[in-house]
Amino acid sequence: MARVSFDLSGRSALITGGGRGIGRAVARELAKAGADVVVSARSEDQLRATVDEIRSVTDRQAEYIVADMTDRSQARPMVEKATQKLGKIDILFNNAGSNVPQPVEEITDKVWDQLIELNFSSCMALTRAVVPQMKDRGWGRVIYTASIMAVTANPQRSAYCGTKAALVGMAHSQALELGPHGITVNCISPGPVATELPMSLLSKEQQDTFAGRTALGRWGEPDEMAGPVIFLASDAGSYVTGANLVVDGGCTIKTF
Repeated sequence: MARVSFDLSGRSALITGGGRGIGRAVARELAKAGADVVVSARSEDQLRATVDEIRSVTDRQAEYIVADMTDRSQARPMVEKATQKLGKIDILFNNAGSNVPQPVEEITDKVWDQLIELNFSSCMALTRAVVPQMKDRGWGRVIYTASIMAVTANPQRSAYCGTKAALVGMAHSQALELGPHGITVNCISPGPVATELPMSLLSKEQQDTFAGRTALGRWGEPDEMAGPVIFLASDAGSYVTGANLVVDGGCTIKTF
């Protein structure tokens, strides 16, 4: 029986939304686990800070690519650039996403289209672009950042909830299709995590309410999402595919 290993030495990872929050924390921890990494986002300043941090705490190769995943046509060129930088992409962490709360009757086509493109279509495009090389090697890991909003809901989040639920459904189908090629496809579904996006959208009272809904009585930290991703990306998670790993501090187990 193979030894369970979380070691990512010799692996290369592409992380979207890697300039801050969950993406930045995961990129750093993947590198600490042994992977070379390329991070992507829209802000070059944030990406440069991420890469500088990784290089300061690891000896792994760390690079960045500025790209805007609200435009899926940038996905394939980004994968090609990342492959040139690292030689290959073994692990794709599809993490870029956003949320614009709006009442149903006020959702604009512009906001709807942007959220669909960023949260869902760009993820499909990135996976489509990276799968051929994973098939050639007979090994790959595709991981999507979904959300507990894929299986629960709040008012004024219909666009966001829809895109995250779609990710989970897409991952299920891809897991069945790609499993015979040695490629696993999974989602992580964070609950309340103290990143810039939710903190900017919620009042202090709302933040406290979310914390109170968890079993642990607090918000999660971006670093706490890294462990589940490393598990799914490594040989330790080799028999896990088509899963939606909920990482929410016990938020979704409460009934009231």
